[in-house]
Amino acid sequence: MPVGFGGGISDEHWFGLEPGLGRDIFIRMIDGMRTSVLIAFTAATITSALGVVAGVVAGYVGGLVDSAIGWLIDLALALPFLIFALAVVPTVSLRFYGPREAVPSGFQFAVLIGIFAVFGWAGTARLVRGQVVSLREREFVDAAKVSGAGLGHILFRELLPNLWAPILVSFSLAVPAYITAEAALSFLGIGILEPTPDLGRMIERSLGYLQTDPAYVFFPGITIFVVVFAFNLFGDALRDALDPRSTR
Repeated sequence: MPVGFGGGISDEHWFGLEPGLGRDIFIRMIDGMRTSVLIAFTAATITSALGVVAGVVAGYVGGLVDSAIGWLIDLALALPFLIFALAVVPTVSLRFYGPREAVPSGFQFAVLIGIFAVFGWAGTARLVRGQVVSLREREFVDAAKVSGAGLGHILFRELLPNLWAPILVSFSLAVPAYITAEAALSFLGIGILEPTPDLGRMIERSLGYLQTDPAYVFFPGITIFVVVFAFNLFGDALRDALDPRSTR
């Protein structure tokens, strides 16, 4: 056990030391936040791009294309995320690496981002589709058709610029959701593994020291809360700023 107040808190170790290993908790938390934010931003970017393309195409083209994309959206929203992740992540890792081989951190990042992409695009696609359905009969779309504009021009030069507000809000709210999801998967032992620092795994390891070193549990937990809370506040503020009907 770390010697000193609060698990070894001192001028050199602001949040103390990890019991048993002696690693600096503050430095591990900084690296863990970098891991979570990198995965969350990458996943949010990919899912937003997929959702925007699917939603714009489904909302404007309609017909069988809209029905097919709508069915895929319903399927993605109906799949249980946690059960799917618990089944797929270990299977994919064992497919490429043996049980005694170290899984590279880049591979772990890619698997988690892929899992988030499979589930995350559907919400953005449904949101964008609804906005496109309300815009496709507007006068500026008819004017583009009359002028001979192609499908790609109408979709991405006429409709997409009018959708940035809901897309940005959806992106800003997806980031904290992915931070929480990544920490939860690492807490369960199927996310980011050692030696890469991760907040969820720090919380999982700290539970064994809940009575003897409560500071070890407190600092990673409060860090996740503050980061997610800050991103949620930013998303709410961005939504109010971009919504012309909101009261300021």
